[in-house]
Amino acid sequence: MRLSTGTIHRAAALCAVLIAGVLPACGQGGGPPAFPPPEVSVVTVEPRDLPATFEYVGQVAGSREVEVRSRVSGILERWNYNEGQPVQAGESLFTIDQKPFQSALAKAEAELASAEARLAQASRNVARLKPLREEELVSQQVYDDAISSEQVASAGMQAAQAALTQARLNLSYTRVEAPISGITSRALKSEGSLVEAQQTLLTTISQIDPIHVIFSFTESEHLKFTKAVADGRLKLPRGGTFDVNLKLADGSEYARAGKVDFTDVRVNTATGTIEARAVIANPKHLLRPGQFARVQLSGAVRPGAIAIPQRAVLEGPGTKIVMTVNKEGLVEPRSVEVGDWTGEDWVITGGLAAGDAVIVDGVVKARPGSPVTIAKTPAASSSEKAAAGSSDNAANRSPNAPTSPPGKMSSDKKPAASPTASR
Repeated sequence: MRLSTGTIHRAAALCAVLIAGVLPACGQGGGPPAFPPPEVSVVTVEPRDLPATFEYVGQVAGSREVEVRSRVSGILERWNYNEGQPVQAGESLFTIDQKPFQSALAKAEAELASAEARLAQASRNVARLKPLREEELVSQQVYDDAISSEQVASAGMQAAQAALTQARLNLSYTRVEAPISGITSRALKSEGSLVEAQQTLLTTISQIDPIHVIFSFTESEHLKFTKAVADGRLKLPRGGTFDVNLKLADGSEYARAGKVDFTDVRVNTATGTIEARAVIANPKHLLRPGQFARVQLSGAVRPGAIAIPQRAVLEGPGTKIVMTVNKEGLVEPRSVEVGDWTGEDWVITGGLAAGDAVIVDGVVKARPGSPVTIAKTPAASSSEKAAAGSSDNAANRSPNAPTSPPGKMSSDKKPAASPTASR
């Protein structure tokens, strides 16, 4: 259909009116509707002295551990102790068949008596020949031979006395005694077995009060620890001796604290670690040699340290980042250097200063360079959040619901520094 010229002119006029009405309406809004700045919670950086703790895996060992072996060879006649029970030093543990040693003792006594008789005879000869020699009724050679015979007889008697002493010792060694007081292990040889002197292991004794806990740390951790002390970022406990607390396999804490009493000066070439030792009282014998425990060292202090909640730290490309709010109220990302953990907080060793406002809650809504509104209620600390979470879980948990076992320490929570104890 062909439109007339009048119809075309009327349509053009209508479009012009519509365009004139729509464009002013669009211009009045100035673009899409604006949203208010997101609300975030922040913590203000405040340097303070923080307790420094270090955690390692340790293994319990007796403070004194002795292998019991017989000093003489023979047949094991009987046991004189109850396996796994405490014994006192000097208490009889085993008896070796004494008959061969009693016979050897009798023989040594007889040989001593014979040696004494020979010495007496030689002494009488010398006494007889001495006046005769003075009168020159016997030759000097005869007299010298008599004196030599007396000396040989005297030496023979001394040898016989030594043999008798050895025979008595061997007889006494048939009574295998406990060299130290402690807890015995099981007997490794049954009655009637042949025991080889100095070779056959009969049992072991462990002294477990006090008890030792052996742990180790890497060479790298030791260097970081030493540097932190030298730089003043870590202050050692008084006397340089760390306090020790243990966490047992069931997650419970051992009731008694101890002290680090030894740190090896050598690095183990096989493992690249340095061994250290703690000593802890164990009067109830709850700790047993061989068991594992978490060793927590405390007593050191980080002076003027900066710590922020871990949830405020973000992973960046090859670094860690926190979001801060500057004086203009704009979000400013900051690259930071992190150190050790303290509770649920992360120690910051570089990138932040006193007075900086770090975003803790609402980090997802914060965009670099964009404005934000700081919440009036300050961000809850890690310990407060943990306590609140525990209360909520306790309230919501069914009375019969099982509790979770304690988790293992995450590898990224392992302290970067390691203690060096002085004796």
